[in-house]
Amino acid sequence: MRRRRNRTPPSPLPQRDGIDAVRVRMPPDDTWETVRAHLTDRLAVAEGTVDAMIAEGRIVGPDGTPVTATTPYAPGGHVWFHRDPEPEPPVPFGIDIVHRDEHILVADKPHFLATTPRGSHVRQTALARLRQATGTPALSPAHRLDRLTAGLVLFVVRPEERGAYQTLFRDRQVRKEYEAVARHDPALPLPATVRSRIEKERGVLTAHEVPDGVPNAESEIRLRAAGDTLGLYHLTPRTGRTHQLRVHMNSLGVPILGDPLYPRIAAPAAPDDFRRPLQLLARTLEFRDPVTGQEHTFVSRRRLAAWESYEAWAQ
Repeated sequence: MRRRRNRTPPSPLPQRDGIDAVRVRMPPDDTWETVRAHLTDRLAVAEGTVDAMIAEGRIVGPDGTPVTATTPYAPGGHVWFHRDPEPEPPVPFGIDIVHRDEHILVADKPHFLATTPRGSHVRQTALARLRQATGTPALSPAHRLDRLTAGLVLFVVRPEERGAYQTLFRDRQVRKEYEAVARHDPALPLPATVRSRIEKERGVLTAHEVPDGVPNAESEIRLRAAGDTLGLYHLTPRTGRTHQLRVHMNSLGVPILGDPLYPRIAAPAAPDDFRRPLQLLARTLEFRDPVTGQEHTFVSRRRLAAWESYEAWAQ
């Protein structure tokens, strides 16, 4: 007989600035006397931070009751709290909504705006902005787009439907098309289908291709238009590996303009340096809605600045 998993209780704390409270699950090993002792050992925070949060009533249990310094440890239990995020330079570009109904929201994300809170990007994310702008606290992403990449991202309105939309991306039932600006190489035979094995290690900024590895990434590369030195490329990923299009364009010898990682790691830009964005745009999303059965085609209204005017982009 299959054992039923214990359902995670809902957060007793409301969102703050579009950000969910942090949930901490206590391991089933009863090795701490109090919740305070466990959090002090577990959380990577300055000494005294946990005590200060407890004193202010900021750490709560499933029913919203504040944890005290003597609250007993509860194996398998949960507590919630809001972190104090570090200051973030505001991303000075707006996020547009190209479609919204009772099931989904499709956003047109600008460069430099992360999709979801992660690392040092918490409030300055598409998810946090959209939750606040639309008053939809349950909004969640069906997939992610790199912070440096602009274009279309699909969000789900109802939590119970999120799995259906995520399955579309997992099973490659969404057609995604991108545009990119890179050096034009007349000798490069295009169109081309690039297949390789791409791997990325946790904690390492760049992904890398494994020579002679079994391919797990496939991209179709076409040249849409060519100028004197630059080309406008049409990119269709058949798989969804991390940095796949950036890695494959680099492997062809035409790295995407403004890429700080491929072919080499450039000096990190200052957090408030929003010049010369990566010239990669998620232009279209096409799929059959798994809930309504409707056929969707969404197109980004954004433009790649370097193709419009390389001089303006470079300056």
